[in-house]
Amino acid sequence: MFSRIRQHREKSNKDFKINSNLQKAIEKCQIDLANDPTNAELHVKLGDLYIEWHLDIHQARQYIDEAITEYQRALESYINSAEIYFKIGMAFYYKNEIDRAINYFNLATEKNPKYAESYYMLACCHTKKAHFPDAFEYASKAIKIRPFASSRAHFLKYNLHRVMIVKGFKVTFNTQKELLLSILTLPFDRLAIKGVLKVLSYLQFLPMLLKGWIMVARNGINEAVDIYRDALDKAPGFILLYCLLGDIYRAMGRYEDAILEYKMAIIVDSLNITAYRSLCSVYEELGDLDSAVETYQKLIEIQPNAAEYYSNLANILYLKGEAKEAIGYYQNAITLNPRPEWTSIIAQTLGYVFQESEKNADAAISAYQSAYLLTPTDIDIFINLGSAFYDKQEYNNALTVYRRALELDPTNAKIHCNLGFLHWGKGDIDEAIKEYELSIKYDPTYDIAYNNLGVIYLDDLGRVQNAIELFEKAIKYNPNYALAHYNLGRSVAIKGDKVEAAKLYQIAMDLNNVTNELDPQEITDKIQGLFDSNN
Repeated sequence: MFSRIRQHREKSNKDFKINSNLQKAIEKCQIDLANDPTNAELHVKLGDLYIEWHLDIHQARQYIDEAITEYQRALESYINSAEIYFKIGMAFYYKNEIDRAINYFNLATEKNPKYAESYYMLACCHTKKAHFPDAFEYASKAIKIRPFASSRAHFLKYNLHRVMIVKGFKVTFNTQKELLLSILTLPFDRLAIKGVLKVLSYLQFLPMLLKGWIMVARNGINEAVDIYRDALDKAPGFILLYCLLGDIYRAMGRYEDAILEYKMAIIVDSLNITAYRSLCSVYEELGDLDSAVETYQKLIEIQPNAAEYYSNLANILYLKGEAKEAIGYYQNAITLNPRPEWTSIIAQTLGYVFQESEKNADAAISAYQSAYLLTPTDIDIFINLGSAFYDKQEYNNALTVYRRALELDPTNAKIHCNLGFLHWGKGDIDEAIKEYELSIKYDPTYDIAYNNLGVIYLDDLGRVQNAIELFEKAIKYNPNYALAHYNLGRSVAIKGDKVEAAKLYQIAMDLNNVTNELDPQEITDKIQGLFDSNN
């Protein structure tokens, strides 16, 4: 993948301003090596020059393989050199071949157990692989060996604490402590100072960023893309630009390009939460649920206490039809419990999954009751809990729940509709009609109440014309209501209008292909029955 991304960025050398002094140094070193090809020091020097050229923010990144070759030639003469093993590890790290980099850094620490810089790079490698406990351990070793020149190691630990943060005074204290130590040790860490200067060098692109932002505001999207791409070609390590460019591509509908940019941001900074979250959103928009699942799992590795990631991942797994796996992630989200209102919604969602997908009414009731403890005035909880009790045929419990809900909201049309269904199921037709009429009174557009009341008039009372009027109102307020069309077809068939009934059944069939409200065979049987010679 890295080679593909590199090709996406690289242009021919003539498009870039080349540091002439660095190029001359490389050429001189090559000449010297031609005269003395076994000189290990020259091979190391040439490797260093290639790395320096590779890391120049104004150049395309294309000199890693040359550097590795030179270091390996030097290693033939100095097989026990910790420094050369370290340099090869750095080259593979820049190439994003993290496992090979780890191997060489480990070899460097074997040759020199006091090699602090190698321990620090091992921490960086394990951070990229999301092996955060190992990253902490190696960063701490680097600090122990060189306690003063350890600004970067402290800053890495600060970032690790920050992205893995758990609520509590101790973690917050340690996070801020690492940041302070990073600042205090900065003057003694030469490479850290160099890194800060590199970041400051990006300020030269501020006018370009502002120009791009103005172009976007003026709908000059293509011009903004050109501006940001030009900036990235000049500074391939500028993480912010990858995310900005990814956002623009996403807005343009160029999803593959957006994915490429977000992945580049992650390659440069493996802890870039913004890039990971943007990737998740793009995958969901594309319907690539497998990739979305994989990316959310990576986010959970980075921030294992972020309840939002667990619930989002659970939603995707549920959409994939993996209800059992989704349940586990919903439960994790509830356990983390960041705030009552949010957790209550997740608990209700879990209850719905238990009720609809797992057909486990007891588990659903337990989840809804947990939600009630968090938000006892949420009407939706009562509606869902009453429905679960109804599924268990515990009608008295369902009735109690609905009546309690009406104390909180006496004009709630949905609760009255559910009460109507409950009384209807118990055979209390008069109470059912009363509740459905109240539901329609409080919401004159409630299609379900019209349909259910129509069924009572048709099947229980035999008042066909009243039923027809109710079904027609249900269809008026919801033209895509397959069940209402089906019931209206039944009604007009009783009145003898078989052609109209057939039309209504066919509409119900077409709509049901989308809504799945009915058994298709039931509709087919009705159509065939209309013109049966025995009828």
